Amino acid sequence: MIRSELIQIIADENPHLFQRDVERIVNTIFEEITEALARGERVELRGFGAFSVKKRDARIGRNPRTGESVRVEEKAVPFFKTGKLLRDRLNGIEE
Repeated sequence: MIRSELIQIIADENPHLFQRDVERIVNTIFEEITEALARGERVELRGFGAFSVKKRDARIGRNPRTGESVRVEEKAVPFFKTGKLLRDRLNGIEE
């Protein structure tokens, strides 16, 4: 599913809302999650999962084309851990 499909589904299920308002709401949610992660904060959506940031240490990598060693700088990467409810639904366990 892509963002526009999500917006369309929410708009279809909520006919009292204008599509442009649904789009603004969805974009605001994603922006807030992104900004919180950029600040190094954890974002938890109960029943769905938690987003956090993990640090990857600097290392020596290898260019796959030439085989040459390349220094890879330390970087922050987003990490998502599924919630129990989502995990159970994916495995066919209903509560």
